[in-house]
Amino acid sequence: MDETAVTGAASRRAITKDRIVRAAAELLAEGGREAVSTRSVAAAAGVQAPTIYRLFGDMRGLLDEAAAFGFSEYLRSKVAREVVEDPVEDLRRGWDLHVGFGLDNPGLYRLMYAGHGPEPAAAREGAEMLRGLVRSIAEAGRLRVGVEHAAGMIHAAAMGVVLSLIAAEPGDRDPTLSEATREAVLAAVTTDGPGDETTEGNGRDRAAHRAVALKAVLPGAEAGLTPGERTLLSEWLDRIADPAS
Repeated sequence: MDETAVTGAASRRAITKDRIVRAAAELLAEGGREAVSTRSVAAAAGVQAPTIYRLFGDMRGLLDEAAAFGFSEYLRSKVAREVVEDPVEDLRRGWDLHVGFGLDNPGLYRLMYAGHGPEPAAAREGAEMLRGLVRSIAEAGRLRVGVEHAAGMIHAAAMGVVLSLIAAEPGDRDPTLSEATREAVLAAVTTDGPGDETTEGNGRDRAAHRAVALKAVLPGAEAGLTPGERTLLSEWLDRIADPAS
């Protein structure tokens, strides 16, 4: 088989695979996991059932691909949104987008966050975007705890809110749950502004906030430090930020 034929076959395979993934994602969005079967996906994508097994191995493989597609669509909507100057407000809007996506796509959301397959690459990218938002807050001197700890809290709380809401009947959902949880988490991990005595509390709190901010900007100011010095400084900042750690 010549190179042109090989390239053409690979292209057709990719197109077919994409069509099947999109069909599975649409079925998930419309009817949840129960709506996705080999027969339903094959019919929606216009292929024979054996094609699915040949391209994905089994339904688990297809569902993982559909989850990756769902994350990609979600990330596309996040990237397209306007970034605001206030990093805390930017994170607040990111939370609302996350919750809105989950409520609009409950079947896909459950698959993405409650699945048992390997984490999609797009999920890792989404987590890094969240860390980037939190890191911006730290760089502004407005983060009370470390970046990873804050990102973990925010992710867990947002995911819990969405899963709780989609588990309830639409008429029984608490319309205040998302906003109340969001503001409680933000109050726990952020301050109103750097150097604000009323929000930063005692001297230990102020030192902790500044340690978090310094660690966030450290990667851009390490040129004069040896690897050992960078490691030691990072450890010291962690200890100042969280003396109990």
